[in-house]
Amino acid sequence: MSDILLIERRGRVCVVTLNRPQAKNAFNDDLYDATRAALSAAADDPDVAVVVLTGAEGAFSAGQDLSEMGSLPTHDDGEPHGFMPFVDVLQAFPKPLIAAVNGVAVGIGVTLLLHCDLVFAADSARFRAPFVSLGIATEAGSSALFPARLGWQDTAHLMYTAAFVDATGAHDIGLVWRVTSPDRLMADALEVADAIAAMPVAALVENKRLLLAARLPAVLEARPREEAALARMVGAPANREAISAFMQKRPADFSNL
Repeated sequence: MSDILLIERRGRVCVVTLNRPQAKNAFNDDLYDATRAALSAAADDPDVAVVVLTGAEGAFSAGQDLSEMGSLPTHDDGEPHGFMPFVDVLQAFPKPLIAAVNGVAVGIGVTLLLHCDLVFAADSARFRAPFVSLGIATEAGSSALFPARLGWQDTAHLMYTAAFVDATGAHDIGLVWRVTSPDRLMADALEVADAIAAMPVAALVENKRLLLAARLPAVLEARPREEAALARMVGAPANREAISAFMQKRPADFSNL
């Protein structure tokens, strides 16, 4: 497995660590592919009961690597790559999935949390759904999952302002299950993971299947709408301005858009 992803086995707990610290663990195609492969392997491994997902060196994930937006790499192997096949695996992951958010979580770093069963956060963590500020639409089934998890008004505030939310605020609106100190984050997440891993895997899988039966249809309906909206908006004037501003380290100017 590539060193952009670290995998540690602790009995029946699999710890998966996003490891692009130079980019605050932002996702590029390689990291999407590596994480998808790790989740698929854990799903198929009868000795894995639960997965804990975290980030390296003080960040969870800064989201999509914006240096690739609008110019995604091409692949000649005929295989699926990148964001969409990653979400295909994430949305249907058949075992308990725990997130331990140790720092900034932006974009896909937030929307993937909606597919996790339990979310722990360090009290220093910050969360942001930046999509409107990038001139694009939301993703990964979150147009269905955000309102279901947070309610309409907290979703509207999170999505329409693109503002950062601290860990306490994220807990208050239901995005995070438990807030803890940075030095206790992994210990607390692993304590719960170990308790889950002590249960029979077949029973965990069956109960996760039942929970997904209620959630997954809404995700499967939402994603084509989101992906069509993204296709229209990526590369449009607002998105071009947002990316230019990011690259030039200046505020975006949407006054004429």
